[in-house]
Amino acid sequence: MTGLPETTALLEELIAYPTISPDSNLDMIACLANHLESAGARVEVLQDGTGRKANLFARIGPEVPGGIMLSGHTDVVPVADQDWTSDPFRMRADDAKLFGRGTCDMKGFIAASVAMAPLFAERALKKPVYFAFTHDEEVGCLGAQALVEALRGRDLLPDMAIVGEPTSMRIIEGHKGCCEYSTHFTGLEGHGSAPDHGVNAVEYAVRYVNRLMELKEALKTRAPADSAFEPPWTTINTGALVGGVAHNVIPGRAQVDWEMRPVQKSDADFVRGDLHRYCEEVLLPAMRSVSPDARIETEVVGEVDGLIPASENEARDIVMELTGANGAGLVPFGTEAGLFQDLGMSVVVCGPGSIEQAHKPDEFIELTQMGQCLGLLERLSQRLC
Repeated sequence: MTGLPETTALLEELIAYPTISPDSNLDMIACLANHLESAGARVEVLQDGTGRKANLFARIGPEVPGGIMLSGHTDVVPVADQDWTSDPFRMRADDAKLFGRGTCDMKGFIAASVAMAPLFAERALKKPVYFAFTHDEEVGCLGAQALVEALRGRDLLPDMAIVGEPTSMRIIEGHKGCCEYSTHFTGLEGHGSAPDHGVNAVEYAVRYVNRLMELKEALKTRAPADSAFEPPWTTINTGALVGGVAHNVIPGRAQVDWEMRPVQKSDADFVRGDLHRYCEEVLLPAMRSVSPDARIETEVVGEVDGLIPASENEARDIVMELTGANGAGLVPFGTEAGLFQDLGMSVVVCGPGSIEQAHKPDEFIELTQMGQCLGLLERLSQRLC
């Protein structure tokens, strides 16, 4: 397979960068920039405010509107407390599989895209190919959000995108959004024998969770009639409720961690609006009747748009043509695709490796999957001519 040795060598290089989300990805970005510049790409490295993280945006081909973007995230999930049989940051080949943290999620796609850059550069492209590699996808798609804002309003933008998350090279045209929150309750501590003299933060957090459960049921009635998701409605999950210090102390602090996965933006607005009114009109007045300093504050951990299936999707149609697939599906996990869709691109999710291997010890990608990905990219280079 054309490009497989080069891709495997580059993937080994990328795996050696331990780009766990809390840590810097600058060395990996510099490596990718060097490879792309050597292939003749015009490269931009866009650092975040901390100076420890960066996105990369690059172009090969003519300086004209349109073209297609190959997108992947550079960060990986932690390996702590996982039972690996080899060093997760030293790629290991065994039985036609490549093992290492990030092999499928998603440095495999990044390696394939960059390894094929010289081929794209050799072609007489009529439309450009772009490369977009982001930071902090695993903790809220922070890099992609920053990249979208940096690109918004530019005259020269791709009109299509392939997000190379591990789908076993299946074509994915939709997924739900993912919104994660931590709601903090500040009450007033006191002795457990005098509950009316304190503000029990845990009890108010429980009432908040009860409201989440009511909204969870209400959302079932709001499912679009044509929703293809499973389940077809927006879901809410309460992940944790923590608070209190002892049996006989009125807890002054509590925290509720929760998420929702919207099938449509209006559901997210519905939930946030209802909770805001419930806190302002019901919970806070009761809390502040005892302690004027009582507070309820919701921390946004991450808000990521879903990828909305569209009847007209040029990226989907082109990838179906190039792979010979006769349909596209949906997935339950989130990606950066919805952010690019919001920028006006037609977007599809398709990449090598299985999501079943992602985030697990001994993560791996099969060489056959890498070969299929390289075949897609080679045919794409012909299509862009």
